[in-house]
Amino acid sequence: MATTTEKLKNFFAESRRVLIVTKKPGMNEFKIAAKITGVGILIIGTIGLIIRLIGQLITGA
Repeated sequence: MATTTEKLKNFFAESRRVLIVTKKPGMNEFKIAAKITGVGILIIGTIGLIIRLIGQLITGA
């Protein structure tokens, strides 16, 4: 069984490997991700509004 020290060493080694592989997104990639996120929020909000309106129509409240 691995000791706590070995587990920490493995965790930091894996974290370091991930940080080396990752890269900072460019401005274009960031803008695309922001647009997709915004559209997703709008879609989910619209669906929630529609469900709320249908619920109010059904219950009459």
